[in-house]
Amino acid sequence: MSETLPPVYGGEILHIHLDTGETEIEAIDPDDARRFLGGNGFVSKQVAAHVPVDADPFDPENVLAMAVGPMNATAFQSTSRGVLGFISPLTDGFFDSTFGGTLPRAQKTTGFEVIVLHGRAEELTYVLITEDGAEVKSAENLAGQETYETCQAIRDREGTGYDTHVLAAGPAGENRVRYACLLHESKLREGVAGRGGSGAVLGSKNVKAIAVQEGDFQPDPEGDLRQRAVQQMGRLMADTEMLQNYGTAGLVNPVNEMGKLGQRNLQYEQTDRENAEAISGETLREEYVTDDTTCANCAVKCGKHVSIEAEGLTEAKIPEFETLFGTATMQEVYDPEYAIKVNDQCDRLGLDTISFGVTVAFARECYEKGLLEKDISPHLEFGDANGLIELTERVARREGFGNELAEGSFRLAASLADEAEQYLYGCKGLEFPAHSARGLKGMSIGYATATRGGSHHDTRPTLQYDGEHDETIEGTAEFAARIQHFTALGDSLTQCRFVSEGGWGGRVNENYAEAVSLATGWDLSVEDVERIGERVYNLERLINTARGIADRDTDTLPYRVMNEPIPAGPSEGMYCPPEELEDMLTEYYEFRGWNDNGHPTTETVERLELEDMAEVLSHQ
Repeated sequence: MSETLPPVYGGEILHIHLDTGETEIEAIDPDDARRFLGGNGFVSKQVAAHVPVDADPFDPENVLAMAVGPMNATAFQSTSRGVLGFISPLTDGFFDSTFGGTLPRAQKTTGFEVIVLHGRAEELTYVLITEDGAEVKSAENLAGQETYETCQAIRDREGTGYDTHVLAAGPAGENRVRYACLLHESKLREGVAGRGGSGAVLGSKNVKAIAVQEGDFQPDPEGDLRQRAVQQMGRLMADTEMLQNYGTAGLVNPVNEMGKLGQRNLQYEQTDRENAEAISGETLREEYVTDDTTCANCAVKCGKHVSIEAEGLTEAKIPEFETLFGTATMQEVYDPEYAIKVNDQCDRLGLDTISFGVTVAFARECYEKGLLEKDISPHLEFGDANGLIELTERVARREGFGNELAEGSFRLAASLADEAEQYLYGCKGLEFPAHSARGLKGMSIGYATATRGGSHHDTRPTLQYDGEHDETIEGTAEFAARIQHFTALGDSLTQCRFVSEGGWGGRVNENYAEAVSLATGWDLSVEDVERIGERVYNLERLINTARGIADRDTDTLPYRVMNEPIPAGPSEGMYCPPEELEDMLTEYYEFRGWNDNGHPTTETVERLELEDMAEVLSHQ
């Protein structure tokens, strides 16, 4: 183990106690840097150390930890990403949510690798971070404001323009909508910490926003990291051409052609080519895109701004593929202008477009099947695009039936007849994104075992779309686990998933071992860096098992995925029957070194050097 931190680290953790405004600074243990690397690893350690295992996500004892990694503000491509760690109001378990833009790079320059918010402020506040520490400031006049307005108001108040980098909650966060997100507006592009309810956690702490001003710290990699990054640029630009042209919306047509794009609350998984084309990245590019946008230190420019000039909507963020799934295909709404408007509304109000869209689609099917009273709410018919826009407001402000929708689909289902559970699409309380749990076998076992529940950022779909473990279960459990190591490593670096997959490889490989070694001066093998990802993932699992929400019973899939094969199209007949899932779970647990109930064994905890964390969790 190292005795000192490499100069790529700022080396400090800033703890902020919101009830008193007091702060304290903790030095990062060099051994922890070796064990957890940064980002995802650092926030999982903070959650394990500080949140009682019986704490409710809205209790003051929950924390919101925000971390960067060793590669932020270096030449390593696309590492202006931050990671938030907390106990999720949707899943009641550990959750990490990442976002891009410029704020993570600014945080790195303050020297604070991790910023941890503890407790709850007495009045609505925002937190200002500088290299000198933190100040908790009144935000009473920002109550009810939308995200973009909040970012601008705080920049104006601080008088530094875009040199103040703001991550803000909208009305949904203030009202504790369980899937409220946080939006960061920068001069370059927007970043959204979209999933898991980070906005609701911030709202429960009476915090409207976190603002960061740049400091003087500059990481100093040990080796020639810049030269190594330049060597990967050719591959990076070649492999991300689709993203450069269309953003993630470029996935609409190809995934629909595979017959793996959920429609009408997953009643089927392919629509007519004309419908898909109408909301595709190609159509958006040709008719609505006004400019390309990018996070700091990224040449890919996968972000886009779109405008609908006839309606006065200008420079809105382009809908991502996941948004087009949640708010378009799952609703049977194939109007690109409505898709743009719904996305913009969700961004402004602070709503996760995936959980919002899938929850509404679930409610619409329940309405269709007679499980919701006909007069309970307007706008519950599939195809009602105008109604979808109105529902964003009702949900964000918890008005009328919007109050029930704000709880998410799982809590809504619990209030209805038992039949309603057949129409859920998600697991562990989190709604699934666009990547088919029936049509991609790697996603079947990946979703079931995901720390975050229905997240495509644990096991990734990318390699599966290229034909790896998409329609076979042979070796798929190990594949899913190793990709989970890859994503935990990437979020600990922290590097954008698109760039890592496109430029450096979709699995842990020599490229990552070399890059981390060059940055830190450590001599790491491929096995060493993969073990970091494995360690982080197991720590997340330990948090969830201590909270009683991670075992063989919860590692499951929704009824429709396990009992209703895809009814038509190129993927007709595909699903994941219960016996198939059970076989994959057994193989997965054996590979991981977990017991038959899905808990890490003592031997695994010791092998991964997590004894101290297991001890902390067992005594909370």
